[in-house]
Amino acid sequence: MNQTPGEPRKQAKEPAAAAAPGVRALDVLRRSGAVRSGHFLLTSGKHSDTYVEKFRLLERPQLAGPLLGQLAARFQDQRVSVVLGPAVGGIIIAYEMARHLGARAVFAERADGRLTLRRGFRIEPGERCLVVEDVVTTGGSLLETLAVARAAGAEVVGAALLVDRSGGVDFAPGIRVESLTRIQAASWEAGACPLCAAGAPLEQPGSRRLQATGG
Repeated sequence: MNQTPGEPRKQAKEPAAAAAPGVRALDVLRRSGAVRSGHFLLTSGKHSDTYVEKFRLLERPQLAGPLLGQLAARFQDQRVSVVLGPAVGGIIIAYEMARHLGARAVFAERADGRLTLRRGFRIEPGERCLVVEDVVTTGGSLLETLAVARAAGAEVVGAALLVDRSGGVDFAPGIRVESLTRIQAASWEAGACPLCAAGAPLEQPGSRRLQATGG
C-alpha cells in the first residue's frame, strides 16, 4: 500500500497470538528481545551471563498487557485496592496490574539511598496492597518495597513478579509470591566471576545507578 506524503508511518502490529492466554511468558520475552546474553552487573551486585531487559517487553503494550493481565488474574480474588512497585522497572508493571485489578497504582523511588513514597503518593493503613517487581535475583529490591508497604500500614496480599531468576530462594517468607516465568541463569560474586577472569567487558544495564532527582 502506498503511503500518502506527510502521513505518519504505521508500525507493523505484533501477531495477535504472541501474548494470547496460554502462551509461555518466557517465549514472549525472548521474542521481544528482552533476554540477553553477555557479561552483566546485576542490581544485586552479582555478575551474570544473562540479563532480562524488561523494557523490551514493556515498550510493547500489545505484548505486555495480556501477559500482565494473566498475572493480575491470580490475585483477582484478593480485593486489591493499591498496587505498589519500585521505580523504575516496577512503574509500568504496577500501572498495568492495577488497571486489570481496578485498583490504584503507586510507586516508590529512592531518596537519600532508600525507597520511599514521594510525589504525593499515599497508602492508607489497612489498604490491601499488592507489591510488584520486574526481575528478582536476590529479592533485595522486593524486600525494600514490601517494607515501604508495611511501614504505611498496608495489608500486603502478595507479591507479583515479571521474572523470577532467584533459583527457588524463599526471599519473602510468609508472602504469597507469583511470577510470570522463571529463568535459570548463573550468577557470581564479582571476585568469583569467570567472565571477569576471562577478561570479558562488563556491562551495567540496570537503573540502580541512576541518582534520585526531583521533578
